[in-house]
Amino acid sequence: MRTIDSDKLDQLPGIRLKSRDIFKFRCHAELGCFNRCCRNLNLFLYPYDVLRLKNALGISSDELLDHHVDVVLRDSNHFPDVLLRMADNDEKTCPFLAPSGCSVYPHRPDTCRTFPVEHGVRYDDDAGKTHPVYFFRPPDFCAGQFESREWTVDSWANDQDAVEYNRFTTGWSEIKWLFRNDPWGAEGPGGAKGKMAFMATYNIDRFREFVLGSSFLARYRVKSKILKKMRADEREMLKFGFDWVKFFLWGIKSKKFNLR
Repeated sequence: MRTIDSDKLDQLPGIRLKSRDIFKFRCHAELGCFNRCCRNLNLFLYPYDVLRLKNALGISSDELLDHHVDVVLRDSNHFPDVLLRMADNDEKTCPFLAPSGCSVYPHRPDTCRTFPVEHGVRYDDDAGKTHPVYFFRPPDFCAGQFESREWTVDSWANDQDAVEYNRFTTGWSEIKWLFRNDPWGAEGPGGAKGKMAFMATYNIDRFREFVLGSSFLARYRVKSKILKKMRADEREMLKFGFDWVKFFLWGIKSKKFNLR
């Protein structure tokens, strides 16, 4: 999901879709290009993607980050990007690509789930609001774009079980937008604050230990209903992590917790 400046919308590739616009698409094994799009990718993973994938694989956040992820800090960014590490073969296939297709299909990342639609968020700083932006952008080789099945942005998201993924990714994009300015100071993103922010968003297992197993709850008063949900559901812990990063780095208050 991209964060988009309003004045750059017309410069982006693809066909821009409004919520009721129709596009045609269907992907299936009879297409000659089936699984071709699962190769040599710069596939960004968002926090909810990492949570779902580590659970699908039955491993910890640490193991997923160590074995399946490349963490890249680009010169123009103040927070690292997290990319899925492609397999070490000639075609650089997705590590989860099997002969029959995606081996983690029910837990596939948001980018795969919404393909061939790309999502973005346009920020209106003056009004303090965000607006979703959608583009239909299949690659030239994709034969699915010539199928007859019709969709809207909403019907496609519902069909692909992408609504919750999109919601989490939109929440993450709001934080990434805040990182357009450097919050780290002299210590840089590799310092203690940077490690804390990365843990709270991309390492749900360690963040859970930090919140529930350290002195955190002695220093912060978390609403009892929120705490109960966090103990039972990692998704609620991730939502809390998003709020924590906003407060920890920018002092943005949350309704979920406050200082004791």
